[in-house]
Amino acid sequence: MKIGVIGTGNMGRILIEALLESKAIDATELIITNRTIEKAIDIQKKYPQLEVAASPENVVKGATIIFLCVKPLDIYPLLKELSPYWTKDHCLVSITSPITVQQLESAVPCHVARVIPSITNRALSGSSLMTFGRCAAHYRAYIKQLFQHISNPYDIEQDITRIASDLASCGPAFFSYLLRQFIDAAVRKTNISKEMATALASEMIIGLGELLKKGVYTLPALQEKVCVRGGITGEGISVLEEELNGIFDHVFEKTHAKFGEEIEKIKKQFND
Repeated sequence: MKIGVIGTGNMGRILIEALLESKAIDATELIITNRTIEKAIDIQKKYPQLEVAASPENVVKGATIIFLCVKPLDIYPLLKELSPYWTKDHCLVSITSPITVQQLESAVPCHVARVIPSITNRALSGSSLMTFGRCAAHYRAYIKQLFQHISNPYDIEQDITRIASDLASCGPAFFSYLLRQFIDAAVRKTNISKEMATALASEMIIGLGELLKKGVYTLPALQEKVCVRGGITGEGISVLEEELNGIFDHVFEKTHAKFGEEIEKIKKQFND
């Protein structure tokens, strides 16, 4: 089955590389394109057997399952541009969260799904978030199989799309920022080098992930094991409790507000 990818920016490229390196698909099964075609050609240099199409129309003509990896406000114009080429046998997969499967179904005659990936999928890890609309069982099974190679797929309902995306997809950026602040403070307050602080903190976060992955400890158990009552770690935790209290409530308020703005713009496009 030929798979198409329209859009080879950050997430499009991550998806392509993860699917190929996990051997979920073979490069000969893939046809890709991008508005700046040089980006697609750059990927082809790494995987010479994949096909670069000159236009999105050629991707739709040549593939059965098509992943749209473009910005949310570019989706509707692209769907309309491609309207002469969609058939009932195509399966359209969007990776953008503000557009619902119902909106996609209103614009195309084919099978429809939404899969929200995470940058962690590039390491064949983390989660992917799936919502299926008018989508035949064999397409659902095939899409899930693809993403099982690079992630743990979760079926989600529309009402938790934003928070699930915050946790699974935005989370790496949030915690990368916190980890950088952790490292920078260590360098500012002590004689440790930036290189050593980065190495130690990075190894710590990788080890923490391994403990959770292997089920050695739960998150509460981890804190309890390290944080001895009256000890040094406890003093640090007390600062975090005081200064970080409610911070993620505010983060989610902001992301949901922005999400709401994007939804309203998209509704106008789809005449909802």
